[in-house]
Amino acid sequence: MAREEDDSLDLTHLTEEEQATILEVLQRDLDLRRRDEGRVRTLQQTESDPARLRSLSGAWFSEERSKRFRNRRLSCDLVHATICHRRTRGKGQMSNSDGHNGDTESFSSSVTEPDPTSLKTSSSISSLHSSYTLSGSMMSLFSTGEFDAVEVSGRIQFSLLYDTHKEELLVRVLRCEDLATARKNRSDPYVKTYLLPDKSSHSKKKTSVKKKTLNPVYDQTLRYKVHIRELRSRTLNLSVWHAEALGRNVFLGEVEVVLALWDWTTTQPMWHDLQPRVHISPDSISSRGMISLSIKFIPEGSEGAGLPLTGELHIWLREAQGLLSSKGGAVDSFVKSYILPDASRQSGQKTRVVKRSINPAYNHTMVYDGFHTSDLREACAELTVWQRDGLKTHILGGIRLSPGTGQSYGEAVSWMDSTEDEIAVWTSMIKNPNHWIETTLPIRTNITHRSE
Repeated sequence: MAREEDDSLDLTHLTEEEQATILEVLQRDLDLRRRDEGRVRTLQQTESDPARLRSLSGAWFSEERSKRFRNRRLSCDLVHATICHRRTRGKGQMSNSDGHNGDTESFSSSVTEPDPTSLKTSSSISSLHSSYTLSGSMMSLFSTGEFDAVEVSGRIQFSLLYDTHKEELLVRVLRCEDLATARKNRSDPYVKTYLLPDKSSHSKKKTSVKKKTLNPVYDQTLRYKVHIRELRSRTLNLSVWHAEALGRNVFLGEVEVVLALWDWTTTQPMWHDLQPRVHISPDSISSRGMISLSIKFIPEGSEGAGLPLTGELHIWLREAQGLLSSKGGAVDSFVKSYILPDASRQSGQKTRVVKRSINPAYNHTMVYDGFHTSDLREACAELTVWQRDGLKTHILGGIRLSPGTGQSYGEAVSWMDSTEDEIAVWTSMIKNPNHWIETTLPIRTNITHRSE
């Protein structure tokens, strides 16, 4: 322990937001390392030529690196340990941050249906993934109870396949190895899956229970009826449990797969180490889904015959994806819009309520007039997503499209706080009048409060 203290870095000059961003990058690096470990395990099972295995697995590189940097910890591990150690001494609570990724792809999105093998990881999706997994499992948002009755060990082997003709996600669970013992040196394990953020009974699937074994073989396929465009916003949770006949089942470990990051060209079963369920606070979630929209500015008189009489701003709200409510499962939702600084009742517009959907299709166009091009550099399109629960409503999150300057008409304003992706959409709209600018953005939760 003393050795780790001596090796830690002095990162006190970094803000909490900067540290959170670094941790997000390190988490993505850890995910890639775990995926590569699974690839190497598969090679070890299939490749009989030692020389070829050494080359394909990258063992030669690890050997050379160990010679050159003997007894040195990986820098990413050192930074991760330093930040985590500092946080455990403090409050242990992460600040809400956007988690914006620097390697931004184009914000313009295609309206054609994607091929699963061509799904890419955009910066927005990476931010969403990081917010779900940075400090715990997404499943922990919806679950209560004891998940540390036994120390998690072992691994699970499964494969994923998307059937485009049947529009089905096929989860083939093959086996588990070296599971923890739950009762008197035995376990009766089964595997349970959810397609999050849907935590409803419709999303829950199970394998059969295998009695008195720590190395169960299932070879069962669990099927989910899901549209291909929804894959980007879903997280597959696979958890292993000991079936207790007269009491509560015992948690043995879990794996979460962010489908936006999955390599769909991989069809062979892969091994994944089981992880403990680490709880996270709902307040630490930086995004509660994605929202797809198109926006266009039509300057005064640009359509001929003096029309339109004033500049018009058109916002076509297409859909939201993967709405994450506090309880999980389908929600009743709608979207409100304002063009700030006008926050009056006349400025507010909203979509209809779409009931019981994680991926609601609003298909609603909002039109605002009375604009000059110069006004757009002082304005902000605020779009917020709301959940309706009976007679009550509460906000899930939103986006703000603006120049992001922090001020409007010379006055400092809190609502001019757009992220880089949001600023890019607004800027492109100004530079390309009369053209729809399409985008999909995170529904972020760190929208600064403004007075109504």
